[in-house]
Amino acid sequence: MMDNKIEILKNFIKESENVVFFGGAGVSTESGVPDFRSKDGLYNQRDIRFEKYSPEYLLSHTCLVRDTEVFFEYYRQKMDARGVEPNITHKVLARWEEEGKLTAIVTQNIDGLHQMAGSKCVYELHGTTLRNYCHKCNKVYKSDYIFESKEYIPRCQCGGIVRPYVTLYEEGLPEDAVNGAINAISNADMLIIGGTSLKVYPAASYIQYFRGKHLVVINREELDVKLDMKDDLFICASLGEVFKEL
Repeated sequence: MMDNKIEILKNFIKESENVVFFGGAGVSTESGVPDFRSKDGLYNQRDIRFEKYSPEYLLSHTCLVRDTEVFFEYYRQKMDARGVEPNITHKVLARWEEEGKLTAIVTQNIDGLHQMAGSKCVYELHGTTLRNYCHKCNKVYKSDYIFESKEYIPRCQCGGIVRPYVTLYEEGLPEDAVNGAINAISNADMLIIGGTSLKVYPAASYIQYFRGKHLVVINREELDVKLDMKDDLFICASLGEVFKEL
């Protein structure tokens, strides 16, 4: 059954000219980046230092403003993806873009692994840990600045707080990434959804803009979300398993 689905997927890719990939945490877990909500995910990791806070609060705008030292301690401990390498999925997607087959990646991840693998057109709906900026003067800082700062609260030369370019809870998604993602999905003739439960909104809602020919979902688990899959393809497997065949 799996071999048959891989062959169907290969044929879909072969006949498509404008492929867009929409990915979630499952893209990066095989590089060693933990997801958020699974049994072993970030939200279920016991840490006595942060037990009195919910994970959502620790990554919220309110925490950044109200409990700034706590926010940065948690961020440094849990969100440092430096040293992590792209996996087979990142590399194959980058190759497809170079070959002119794939036109865009829409990602909910913040680790920058798609760009590290060589992808150029990446819409980061939740921002990235690879850039930081001063909330006061908007000066941009590299990822190392927060992680290597000797101060609990990293500061800009102007005195403002240097924060990550990550979309926190209670914050809106970056407008340029949203517009780019919607435009890419709307114009695609094939959409591959990979490594996501499609439970994180509003990002998950953007797949509704797809009007192309082939919709493919690759995920370890069945989705609770109902999709019109009658003429399309669902592969219940890890992305690594599938992309090794591609």
